[in-house]
Amino acid sequence: MHPLDWLIIIGYLSWILYDGIRRSKDTKAIEGYFLASRSLPWWAVGLSVMATQMSAITLVGTTGQGYTDGVRFVQFYFGLPVAMIILSITLVPFFHRAKVFTAYEYLEKRFDARTRAVASFLFLVSRGLSAGVIIAAPAVILSIVLGWSLPLTILAIGIPTTVYTMFGGVQAVTWADVKQMVVIMVGVTAAVGALVAGLPNEVGVDSALHLAGATGRLQTIDFTFDPNETYTFWSGLIGGLFLMLGYFGCDQSQVQRYLTASSVDAGRYSLMMSAFAKIPLQMLILLTGVLMFTFYLFNHPPMLFNGVHDRAIYESVRAAEYAALDDEFEQVYIARRHAAGEVVEARQSGDTVREASAVQTFLDQDRQVIALRGKAEGLVRDVTGDDSYTDVNYVFPTFVTTQLPVGLVGLMIAAIFAAAMSSIAAELNSLSTATVIDFYRRHFRKTASDAHYLRVSKWATGFWGLFASVTALFAANLGSLIEVVNRFGSFFYGSLLGVFALAVGVRHATAAGAFWGLIGGMAAVAAVAVYTSVSFLWLNLVGAVAVIIVGSLVSRVPQLNTQS
Repeated sequence: MHPLDWLIIIGYLSWILYDGIRRSKDTKAIEGYFLASRSLPWWAVGLSVMATQMSAITLVGTTGQGYTDGVRFVQFYFGLPVAMIILSITLVPFFHRAKVFTAYEYLEKRFDARTRAVASFLFLVSRGLSAGVIIAAPAVILSIVLGWSLPLTILAIGIPTTVYTMFGGVQAVTWADVKQMVVIMVGVTAAVGALVAGLPNEVGVDSALHLAGATGRLQTIDFTFDPNETYTFWSGLIGGLFLMLGYFGCDQSQVQRYLTASSVDAGRYSLMMSAFAKIPLQMLILLTGVLMFTFYLFNHPPMLFNGVHDRAIYESVRAAEYAALDDEFEQVYIARRHAAGEVVEARQSGDTVREASAVQTFLDQDRQVIALRGKAEGLVRDVTGDDSYTDVNYVFPTFVTTQLPVGLVGLMIAAIFAAAMSSIAAELNSLSTATVIDFYRRHFRKTASDAHYLRVSKWATGFWGLFASVTALFAANLGSLIEVVNRFGSFFYGSLLGVFALAVGVRHATAAGAFWGLIGGMAAVAAVAVYTSVSFLWLNLVGAVAVIIVGSLVSRVPQLNTQS
């Protein structure tokens, strides 16, 4: 990379690290460290909520998803606005009035310590693993850009984020998130501008999107009711609703954001900001991926976007086979580019018959390109032994590093860093909070000074930073990273949501009902996940319903409740 790009990246990272450590002066008490003394303005909390969601996975995985599959992934978020409204009415005031540090602390107030411990443990497992995936995404990018080893890049990302989170607490996390959202939006806007500028003069944005639409990439809504299909209107609205309710209502990384707000109304406003801004923002990022597809219709793409694997195959015994495949890809790509140009010319001339024929030829060539890429990915899996390899995570990083001008490369890498650091910091802060408040203070040192708990909290943050970094070593090869995170969450969020639904909405629910309902919900999710092919989004509904049913039934059995 150019020295200017390095200057931008290093300058940004130094700024964030300095500001985070500087804010340690505001975290002398445990409430200041974890909750910013419940004093933050709604807009800062709202931006922090959005930044926590918008990890590097969003920039890397979602753009890759848009490139390969189009914008239908946006259906995943259809349940979000409804979820935010429900939570603003229900859990936000409950949590604020209860004056809790963690969401699970409320469960003990309502039920017992056992239910609190199980719920908090499930959160620690799910988010601890997800934190590793969130680090893996930018690590993959940096390893491609610099040619560094994956462990080294993971440490380069994980250490600075862990340091400023350890010292600055939630104050550092929140205000870093505000800065990072600005950098992310500037970076995405610049990328879109570069993609449009990179199209041939005779190919306007409307023609480019027409080509993308011909491949089905602009199909936004699928009303098919198929529980085995991941992204449909119904899976997003129903399954996504329960996932979002679980994520924003029961996940400490999000609950902690609006617990820092200065009032109940401020907490509500922060969620509403995300409710109305998330879908348009996600659509913009997916369209960035779609525009990359159209960009590479007219600008030569590599057969594989992961240059490291590309070189590994050329150095293997199957190099000749791969070279022949690459030659075939070259021919098919030229044919597809020509066909795409024919579609544009026919459309501009108004010749519908010629256009229809050209579109069919274009689609035939595109299918051949996809098939050859599939063969190349198969070679990667055979040569490297990486059975889950997919090229989707490498599309955007390759575009950034090979197509953007000097300065803009540094800005985009900084934006990816910003997205990663905001989410990682939020995860580490919330994991530390749950560890110290729900376990250490509750079961080991019930009475100690704030200074003691502050030291333990910093050590807990460091531990989870190390854990996430180790997990990241394995997460980089799990396929589409945006789906990996959502799959992790879907195993847990429904059940966690169910127990909070019992706490808030079922008056007769007992401690025994909540505990066994939670166990029953996780068992139901595991059974459906193992023995059916139901899409992971529906697991959120399964978990929530199972917890409510089992919990309600157990609560009405006197013998079970007396034994609890």
